[in-house]
Amino acid sequence: MSVPDLASLLKQTDIEDHNEVLKAAQSKLKQSKTDAGAQHAKVVALLKLDRFEDAIDAFESGGDRLKEQAGLEYAYALYKTGKPSQAAEVARKGAARGHRHVEAQASYRTEDFKRAAELYLQLAARLEDDAEADLRINSSAVDAQLEWAGYGDLAQKKKPEREDLEAFETAYNAACGSIARGELGQAEVLLKRTKDICNALEDMSEEEKQAELVPITVQQIYVLARQGRTADAEELSKSIDAKSIPDASTRHIAEVNSIAASALPANPFVAQRLISRDLDTLRPDLPFGFQTAILRQNHNAVDLQSMKFGGTADATAEAISKQQGPSLDGHLNSLSVVNAAAHAKNQSGKEALKHLLPLLERRPNDVGLVLTIVQLYIVGGNAASAVTPLESFLSRLEQSNTSSNVRFAPAIVGTAVSLYFSLGRKGHAQSELAKSARHWLAKPEERSAGVVHLLKGAGSALLESEDTEHESLASQIFSELHKLDTGDRYAAAGLLAASPEKASPEQSQTLQPVDRLIAGVDVEILENAGIAQPPSSEHAAVNARKRPAEDLKPKKRKKLPKSRMPKDFDPEKKPDPERWLPLRDRSTYRPKGKKGKAKQNLYSQGAAPAVESENSRPGTPAAEVVKGKQQGGGGGGKKKKGKGGKW
Repeated sequence: MSVPDLASLLKQTDIEDHNEVLKAAQSKLKQSKTDAGAQHAKVVALLKLDRFEDAIDAFESGGDRLKEQAGLEYAYALYKTGKPSQAAEVARKGAARGHRHVEAQASYRTEDFKRAAELYLQLAARLEDDAEADLRINSSAVDAQLEWAGYGDLAQKKKPEREDLEAFETAYNAACGSIARGELGQAEVLLKRTKDICNALEDMSEEEKQAELVPITVQQIYVLARQGRTADAEELSKSIDAKSIPDASTRHIAEVNSIAASALPANPFVAQRLISRDLDTLRPDLPFGFQTAILRQNHNAVDLQSMKFGGTADATAEAISKQQGPSLDGHLNSLSVVNAAAHAKNQSGKEALKHLLPLLERRPNDVGLVLTIVQLYIVGGNAASAVTPLESFLSRLEQSNTSSNVRFAPAIVGTAVSLYFSLGRKGHAQSELAKSARHWLAKPEERSAGVVHLLKGAGSALLESEDTEHESLASQIFSELHKLDTGDRYAAAGLLAASPEKASPEQSQTLQPVDRLIAGVDVEILENAGIAQPPSSEHAAVNARKRPAEDLKPKKRKKLPKSRMPKDFDPEKKPDPERWLPLRDRSTYRPKGKKGKAKQNLYSQGAAPAVESENSRPGTPAAEVVKGKQQGGGGGGKKKKGKGGKW
């Protein structure tokens, strides 16, 4: 389009009236279908009017030349029509600041949160014409999603700042981040704060406020249900009409939460009808991956409650069979657990193991199935038997050259170590941690936050080992951790404990003094609480108990019933402390006569035997014991005297 034609087009339109711009552009295109300027003006007007599908049709009609000329508008149209992957690819080709915004939004929808965080960090470094508040809102949303996706170490903020609590969007995102970290109490406070900020806004109508408050309330219901406050969650769920929520994903999640928050168990067949919905119908605003996984788990749980064991087993087995070899994918392993429950027909204990142990022979590398069997043994109180399938699984992974990261995954190693410690097998636990530490020390580029925590635990446990190799490995672990983060006090303390010669004075100064650490410790309370007794054997470690402290409080004397009191009982008179002893054992006993005194002397310790007089009768000799025989109860060793006979 020439400059005069473009100027005449702009003169005929009002810049605020996008319908007029659209009409003028279409009028121009009737004269010349290939007019690039008119085509560009048309797609901009369609985007301003939220007619995104029509904008895509206009781009397809305009061809590649229009897509290259209006690359930013094309990427935005793709994003708004539910094609974020294509939108990110198109926006990546542009160099303008607007392209970075669209790419960040598209990356967010494709759950490439790492790339989105990187882009928003670049945009925040140079604000230019962007509103700082908008960037803060988008960055906080990305931080929350990083927490859900398991990349919380990449989040820019863990705790909201004062500026974040001044807008309800950033406060809401901070609450979502707290939920992802499991900080439910903090999330509940932030959600209440979000509602208060939203209700106090004066530039929003009541309808707009209600539209913003609905997702906040849905999150509150979830938090209350997670805290076990079912009655509060159910009451709050009644305050919203889930069917009136315009957003399809939010509406479906609200309906599912209302079922989960019910105090009474829902009819599984009715719940199945409400939950069984094809998630593809929620396009373009599909739930995120972690939400989709939970919704599918709910669907499987309802199917199991409806006793659809065969169908559930077949459906989950089809998805499991597509995976070659062991996997750490959370969704896939959750399907393995559902599949195990379907084969066991919701039974537990020995009955479930009868079905699952043969299944393990057919799927020996199924991580979810192995952990389910281990859990069933532990719940049944047979932790010793849980070691066998777990150790066999670990041995199979060690033999596979492609499964090393699965073998030494923090969750699997943590399961084995916890099991060993519970059985008192401290040496096995230390050996397992040592092997895991050597594996991850050789792969510094693959260390995630979970691996760092595993290395810290391994270093701490190996410090207690008497093996010199373990002590050297602990020193190496803490040295690597300290290089990774010089401000980590745990790593500095571990390095000081493992290798005092390697620790610098600056590292020692960063640690808190011992006097400050024990300032609030009350030794007397600890002594009164009792002393933990070490287990006497490996098997006793499971049932080791803490010896209770001696009760220093004076016990109240029980009152004796009147029916058990003697007639001459005097409560003022102190009873004889030797009243329970036999009469001859009391200190007040005095025998009577010569025989009684002689007999008493025999009972006295250290007393000399009485000298027999000439007139005294000799003692009766003891009966001879016949070896090799037992005396019966009715017969004796004497021969019965015959009638009329002599001795």
